[in-house]
Formats: sequence, structure tokens, C-alpha cells
Amino acid sequence: MGDALHAWWAQQLVLCDWHFTPHPLSVDAGAAEQRLLGQGIAHRGELAEQWWLALHAPAGEADQLLAALEWAALAGAAGWISAEQASDWACCVMQRIHHDYRDLRSWLGDVRRSLGVRGWATGADDRFIDACQVLADSEAEGAGITWEMFEAALRDHGDVALWPTSPGARPWRLCALFRPLLNYPASQADWPDAVNWLGTAWDIDSRDELLTGLLWLGAQGERQRWDVEARDLLAMDAAQRQEWQRNAQPDSHHASVLCRFVNQGEPLEWAAWDWLRLVELAWAGACSGWLTQAEADAFAAHAAELMQRRYHDWRAVIVAYRRGQSLFDGIDRRDMTPPERETLLLSGSFSPWQVAVDDLLDAETQAASRDMLSQWRNSPHRWLLAMAGVREPDAMLRLANPEAPLSEAQRVEAGEYLDGSLGLHADEGAAAMARYWLPAQAHHLNQLAADAAHGVMPPSATLFGQPDFPVNAQRQALKGVSRHAATIHMAEKFAFYLHMALNSELLETEALLDYARSLRSCLCRFYPNAKRMLEAWLAWEHCLPESEHASLSNEIAWHLEDPGSLFHWLDWRADAWREPSERPTLSQFTAMSLVGPLNSAVWSEPQQESPRECAEIREWVESHYHLASADDMQTFLTSMLEAGDRQEYQINYEPYTLNTQRLEAEIAILESGDCAEEDRHHLLRLRRVRDNEDGCNEIDMAAWDIAQLVDLAIAGRQLGWLSSTAFADVLGRAYQLAADHYSGWQDYAAGMYAGFSFFMGETPERESFLASFRQALVAWLCAAPILAGPWASLDFPGNKPRHFAPLHIDTLPGDQRTLH
Repeated sequence: MGDALHAWWAQQLVLCDWHFTPHPLSVDAGAAEQRLLGQGIAHRGELAEQWWLALHAPAGEADQLLAALEWAALAGAAGWISAEQASDWACCVMQRIHHDYRDLRSWLGDVRRSLGVRGWATGADDRFIDACQVLADSEAEGAGITWEMFEAALRDHGDVALWPTSPGARPWRLCALFRPLLNYPASQADWPDAVNWLGTAWDIDSRDELLTGLLWLGAQGERQRWDVEARDLLAMDAAQRQEWQRNAQPDSHHASVLCRFVNQGEPLEWAAWDWLRLVELAWAGACSGWLTQAEADAFAAHAAELMQRRYHDWRAVIVAYRRGQSLFDGIDRRDMTPPERETLLLSGSFSPWQVAVDDLLDAETQAASRDMLSQWRNSPHRWLLAMAGVREPDAMLRLANPEAPLSEAQRVEAGEYLDGSLGLHADEGAAAMARYWLPAQAHHLNQLAADAAHGVMPPSATLFGQPDFPVNAQRQALKGVSRHAATIHMAEKFAFYLHMALNSELLETEALLDYARSLRSCLCRFYPNAKRMLEAWLAWEHCLPESEHASLSNEIAWHLEDPGSLFHWLDWRADAWREPSERPTLSQFTAMSLVGPLNSAVWSEPQQESPRECAEIREWVESHYHLASADDMQTFLTSMLEAGDRQEYQINYEPYTLNTQRLEAEIAILESGDCAEEDRHHLLRLRRVRDNEDGCNEIDMAAWDIAQLVDLAIAGRQLGWLSSTAFADVLGRAYQLAADHYSGWQDYAAGMYAGFSFFMGETPERESFLASFRQALVAWLCAAPILAGPWASLDFPGNKPRHFAPLHIDTLPGDQRTLH
């Protein structure tokens, strides 16, 4: 500012009862600060607020413009702002004065009138009246800086910057809705009461709690719940929406407003409510000293980046913010008269929002923000929280410090989940988590999807009937997911189990985090970025909804679409390749699948179990097969491979098929007297031979031996009675045995059923057991439901490949059809 403007500024200050001084900033600093405090301006933040409002004072309120000139001088003299800032603000006030008044007389007259309206009366303050007269006389005499000279000086003066303009400061203009920022970087002088405000407005009492709030607002905030519920409401009819509103929880103040928005077709967008408050919270952190300026800048820049991804101008920001405020308060504010601040921000000549939303952030500031915030995003534990947060949104409240201790109630709840839902106990150790990594399941799903894309579906009918499961919807859905690797379908569940294991604090933390590192490596291998992974997750969620849980589709879609979701900020890079557990080869998976419905589907190589689990397995092995040791098991497995139940049939029953008279006579002899238990079983089997029950005389029942063999081998591996090498050897021999005896899964199933039926002991539940077994075989053969069993996706042992290659590398080793 030139000397002429400084002098004119100093001349006007005599109207504020100042002694005339050649420079407006030459007064004593202490006296200047006391005068500001006396006028109710306690700190720089309040100064910015009052200044900005005064600059936009309505026409005719010259007293506010005069006050703004005085505040500029006092703030500059007191050291609250730099001399340059004080001059710039004074210059803007003078530009406004020049715009509103044609000469000094009209300016002085309006000052006198406006002060009179506020309680002044002519003659009430002689010094003010005298000052007005002195200025008027000087103007008339051409002394001092006249109005004409004042106008010329303003014309020669360039543009001024009212608000901080450095790249790091520009994102802070977002904060102007709550408090315009006059100074950058921040200090306590900008907001001395910031700590108290954090406590009362946000219930935040520490740096960790502040970081929690900031990270939550960026990654989730209020908007996620509202967005997901809005999606749900869109799928409902009017009656269902009314019922939803009636059943809303007592703390759901937003329910009625949200229903109104949906019913009226209001755009369902309110993210600005979170992101604008994120900036205010960050500024409070900077002013309180709980955040470094670099940390606070990173959060402000992050909010600016999110705004740029969602909004095209400031009006859209305000409208979205108002919707969010309506939902938060439970009061529809859309048609209310907007606050003066909003109006000034959008249209005021001196608004901090004259800069476009897209111009708030430069590349260097954006990069610094991403780099700074990565410390709260990319640790293995935070990766895990991102995954688990889809099922448990409150996980996002732990981003600041995932390792922070949980409450006893949370630990107990997690432990009960591990015990009740997973059957996982503390004494098993972290190694037990490997059993929940199911790569063969992903292979099965990928294969079914690849086949479906080529129009090849699992069979719809079998020798045992048709599925009673409605298969059409799932099978049609398979056609649309062939491009999406299915690992995410089981990986997200594994992540949630891992999350609960960490929460329980019952297992070794570092070992669990090592699983998290492996999980990250695996996901980065199978998906090029988070967006592709979320798309795959959503596709498979639509294809395979969990009947016992509500669908996660809306939650996944939210993470896919919201730019603040943590998924979009994870550092996506594939480290050295590893998985939480090894993948079986395709032939091993096929061999393990020979167990069929005798066991649940085996989606990974079995591991040695804990003593607790081993006790139950050992009891089953002893009660069913009378095996008490590893040697007993190895001997029995060898016997089953070489002879098994099939040899008993061949020796003791097959000859009767050649001599029916002898068969009838043997049956008659056994029926004529009391039978011991062993003879009773023999009689039942003779009758089944006589009646050729379930084709026992015509069907090769070796499948019954093979299924039992694999079932026992799995148990032996879990007990530690079989090494990995020995287990693989048994699987290989079982695989070859199946290939030697059968041509396909239908024949194998018939043999298994015939053996199950023939060798079943006497029981009143026989028909029920047989019906259940038939139903299970149908489910395995038809993949109905899809995860009933893997026969439909596997080539039978010894057969040439007949399935189509998936379009990605998410397959098991040994799959020669994979194109990569």
C-alpha cells in the first residue's frame, strides 16, 4: 500500500478517537491489543470473523466499515497479523468505501448516521463531531489526502490477497463455512479455545481421539450409514419405508428426513457434511497443538481432494452439506432461509470461496498429503481393518492406533465369536488360522464361472434325482462373474476372522499380523487395484449371498463408489508372493474331493489340529475304525487301498449271486434262529444281495472304500499321524484307484451310494440316512448350492480336461488349462 492510502487510512482513524498519526500501525502494541480486547475481539480467529462480516456489511452501515479500518490498524500494531496483511485488509475496506460513497462528505455523513442509529445522537460525542469537522475542513482546503487523491491511489493499487494464498493454505478455505482463516500457519492465537471446543463439541480429549475422528470422517463418517440405508430404502415400496421408519432405532434421528428425501427423489448425496467438518477438526488440531501443521495440512488437503472428486462448484458443496445437516439434526433444512454466512461465501465480493473448488489443491500439496496420511493407512493391520470394516463399520474407529487396547467387553465378544462361530480356541495358537484360508474353494468358483461364461452348467439331474435347491438364479449369476477372481469371496471372511482373532487378544499378535501381510500380498497379486477387488467382491456377493446374514452388497457398493473409502487409499503393491496357507495342487484337491458327502467339502490341505480337536477326532477314529495309533492307521489305510470293504463283498457275498438257491437257504437258516450281532449284519447283507438293493450286485462299490480312505487320511493328517508326504502319497493312490474303477463322478457317486447302503448296519433311521445321502450326492454332483461340493468343477481322476480355462491366474497349481 502506498503512502497516500496509509495517510488516508490514518486520517479516518481520528473518527475512532485516535490521535492523528502519520502511519496507522505506529501505535503501541500493548495499547492496540487492549483496545481490541475492549471491543470484544479476544483473538485472531474472532478478528477474522468480525472483519469478514464487516467487509460484507449492507449498504448504509458505514460504522462497520470504519470499525474494520480500526481493527486492521490495531491488529497490525499489536502483531496479531503482519503489516502487509493489515494494509491489505485496510485496502479492501477502502475499496468498499470508495465503491459505496461518491465523496468524503457522503462517507462522513453515513458514518455519523449509522452510529446515530446505534445510539449516538448529535452532540453526544463532541470529539467524534470535531473529528468529522476537521476531516471535512481539510478536504475543503485540499489539505492532507483528499478524496480525489484517495481515488487515484486506489486506482494505482494492485489486487490484494485477503486470505492466505500459499499452496499449503489454500485447502483451508474449506473451513470458511465455520471460521474463515486469517493466518497461516496456525497458532493458538487463532483459536485459543480449540481444546475446549474439541471436548464439548466432539467429546475429544486427546491427540489419539482427534486422529480417530479425522480418519473416521475421511474414510466413513456419518455418510456411510445414511448412504447404505438410502440404498435399502430405494429397494422398498412406500409401506416398507414406513415400516422401516417406525422400526428405526431411538438414536436414528435421521430416519424421517431420510425417508422424505427418498420419497421426494432428492439427490442422495451429503458427503460434504463429513468433509467440511474434517477440515474444521483439523484446524482445531493445529491450533491446539495436537497436530503438527504438516499433519493438519495433510487432512485439509485430503478433504480438498475428496471435494474435487465429488463436487463441481461451491453451491453443490453447500447443498450437500445442508442435506447432511438435515439428517444429523433430524430436521429438513432444505427450504429454510440459508444463513448469512452461506450467502456471503457463495456471492460475497471478498469471499474465501472465490477460488474454484478445483483450484484448492496443487500436485505438490496433494502428494505431500498422501504421503503423510499413508502412515495411518498402509500397515498390515489397517489393511485388515479396511477388509473387516465392510462387515463391521466400527472398525474404522481404530485407524489411528489399531493396536490400542480394547475394552474387556470387546475382547470377550471376540473370543466368544471365535469359539462359537469358528470353533477356534486359544490353546490352538495362531497357526490354526490357516484352516480358514480356502484356495481350493476359490478355484472351484472360478472354474464354475468360466464354464458358465461358455454356456456350460453343472448337471441339473442325476441318478438320484434333481436338486431341491433353487439353482437357476445362482447359475445365471455365475455367467457374470467369470472375469472376477473369486479369492475375495473367501479372503474377506478370512480377514474378518483374523480381525476377530486380533480383537480377542487370545492369540499371538505378531503371528496374526503376519497372516495379514500374506493376505495383502495375495490380494495385490490377484487384483490390479482396490477398485477391481471391490468389483469382484460385489459380483460374487450378488452371486453367492449368505442366507444366514444380510447381504453386504450395499456396503461393498458404497466402498466402491465413495472416494474417501479406505480401500481407495491403500498402497497397492504386490510384495514377495505368499499366501496365508499353501495351495493344494489340482490333483490333490481332486483326490481330497473323493471323500464326497462323507465329510464337508475340503477346500484346503488339512493341518494338524490342537489337542482339543485331536481328542474328538481320535475318539471318532477309535469308535468307528478301532484305530489307536499312527501305525494302526497306516496299516488300515494300506488294507483299504488293497482290499477294503469291496473285498469283503467279493469274497463273502458276490458268490451268492451265482447260486440263488444257496443264497435263499443261507437266509432261511439265519432267519430260523436267534442271531448274534455279527450274524444279524450278515443276514441283512444277504437280503440286500438277494434283492440287489441299490444295485449292490451290479455296481462297483470301490468308491465306498476310496471315500473312507480319504476321510481317514484327512483325520490322520489332522492328528499328526500322517506327514505331509505320507498324506500326499495316500491321496495319489486314492486318485489312481478312482481312475482305475470309474469313468466319472456320476459312476463314482453310484458306487459310493451302493457301498454306503450295503455296508450300513441295522438302524431304524436307515431310510432317513439313505435319503439324506442321496440328497447330498445330488448337491455335490449338481453344485446345488454352488459350495455344496466341488465335483461339478473338477475333472474326474484320469479323465482329460473338459473345463474351460478361467480368465485370470486365480487357480490351483497343476491346472494346465490356465492361460497365463
